[in-house]
Amino acid sequence: HETTFTRYILASQKAYPEAQGDLTLLLAGVQIACKIIESCVRRAGVAQLYGLAGSGNVQGEDQKKLDIIANDVFKENVETTQKVCVMVSEEEDLAIVCDKTFGTAKYAIAFDPLDGSSNIDANVSIGTIFAIYKIQDPASVTTPEQAKAAILQPGRDMICAGYAMYGSATNLVISFQNEGVHGFTLDNTVGEFLLTHPNIRIPAEGKIYSVNEGNASNWDAATSKYVEMVKYPSDGSKPYSARYIGSMVADVHRTLLYGGIFMYPADKKNASGKLRLLYEAAPMAFIMENAGGGAITGPERILDIIPSNIHGRVPVYMGSINNVKIVQKLYSSRASSEKAVEAKELAHV
Repeated sequence: HETTFTRYILASQKAYPEAQGDLTLLLAGVQIACKIIESCVRRAGVAQLYGLAGSGNVQGEDQKKLDIIANDVFKENVETTQKVCVMVSEEEDLAIVCDKTFGTAKYAIAFDPLDGSSNIDANVSIGTIFAIYKIQDPASVTTPEQAKAAILQPGRDMICAGYAMYGSATNLVISFQNEGVHGFTLDNTVGEFLLTHPNIRIPAEGKIYSVNEGNASNWDAATSKYVEMVKYPSDGSKPYSARYIGSMVADVHRTLLYGGIFMYPADKKNASGKLRLLYEAAPMAFIMENAGGGAITGPERILDIIPSNIHGRVPVYMGSINNVKIVQKLYSSRASSEKAVEAKELAHV
């Protein structure tokens, strides 16, 4: 028998006798939302859904028509499960309080309804990213400010993370806390996500690097050094291959399957990087670590960061564990050098 996404979630629930099925129902809503968004993406050309909507989101980015549709679809299908008390979307300024749950829903969800939307009109792979957290006292969450405080948790406390990728096929990849990573592919003939990539493990080392080199002149020394090392190996070995799609879901998905490293570093123009921690960097870091990889900002582990803002940004380096360790070592060396210089200057004061 083929394992469908629904069957997999139900089987996972049985491993927890105390489970009441709330997370199962929530993920059923997420699955339906991804199917509807997939349908909209497929029909975007003929249904005239390409192009700008004439509005901007909280980050000041132009919103595409599909951005708004995907956001509305995700919100509606997740909220109607009545299993979330808080939602955070890339497209919404404030955290959303779900008032239909009467203080009983114990989960919060943060999501990017359509990641990589600048690629929509070019028919390049795009996706949806989500992260699910547990709320300790849902009855106390009644305002957007309280909702924000409740969901600002470090990624290590995440219950579940996943992403859907709408490309040549539609994939749904999911991972639970302290468990593996599993990939499903949508079979449109039966309308179900089927398990096609059980227990995904990223190779310990890869020979692909993925970064927007158009920003190279603005990188810091550690990032520049790493890219130079993989392009011009000092031992005469074969250089790494460069692959960059410009859609985080697509670039991370390829990195997860083939190994290597995906990077979106901070630079002189964006001191904190560009990827949002709560609904982009943290869920992808959660998946990457559960697949045996690593995910850092340079100096620190992404999953250890406590967000200060629902739309806060961080630099991102994630992928094969050996590749990520090299980047981390470069940042450690740089920090040690800076401390040595500082100590020398203080000694002369």
